[in-house]
Amino acid sequence: MNLHHQAFAAYRPLIESLGLDRGFAGVEALSETASRLGLVNAQERPLRFVIPDARLSARDYESGILASGSVPTRPDNVHDLLNALVWLRFPRFKAALNARHVAAMADENGPLRGPRRDALTVLDESGVWVVSQDADLAAELVRREWESLFWEHRDRVGSRMRFVVVGHALLEKLLTPYPSMTGKCLLLESASLEPDTAETAAVEALDELASPRQLPPLPVLGIPGWDANASADYYRNTDIFRPLTPGSQPAA
Repeated sequence: MNLHHQAFAAYRPLIESLGLDRGFAGVEALSETASRLGLVNAQERPLRFVIPDARLSARDYESGILASGSVPTRPDNVHDLLNALVWLRFPRFKAALNARHVAAMADENGPLRGPRRDALTVLDESGVWVVSQDADLAAELVRREWESLFWEHRDRVGSRMRFVVVGHALLEKLLTPYPSMTGKCLLLESASLEPDTAETAAVEALDELASPRQLPPLPVLGIPGWDANASADYYRNTDIFRPLTPGSQPAA
């Protein structure tokens, strides 16, 4: 697997310790790492990774993790391996997501997923923490002022913002990145740009998450240094860097 994109920087120590540059890690190695790190789920049950016996519904998947601490992980499956990687790196965030999924399901009537669980799912699959020490830059992202944000204010973005991909489906796409790939942003104000500090802010932010509309889009290869994007013209491709349409509102 090509795990050398800058999006994997926060995961590099785990990638190296699990030998993921050389191939897949089995559920035993993943569970041993979780045990060594003392990781638990939201119910304080030890975290481990298990091969599922059968295909699970979303409800059974989430409720099973909360009840047992066991994360179903298919062998030799990139999607599931990257999910496990995020669990190992940001366990408090993933545990909080799982607990909120189960709580949201309890409030739903019928088989359809409500807006709160939609938002949690989008964040789990395609989420990006946008950690910012500059409210003006965060506002430009929400307004989709891409050229201003990533070109005119490029140096400020580099020193005052940090982008952490926590959506495992988005990480999977970043194995073979393409320009139009898009994440959904959880905006976090933080005194520190370090991911470990941001994790606390991300857990707290989940309490206010009620709809996918609260998660603004981000063409992730526009992040300075994440592609060959050191020119204003890069951000003028409106098929990728789409402005707000007239009459539409930024993410709430």
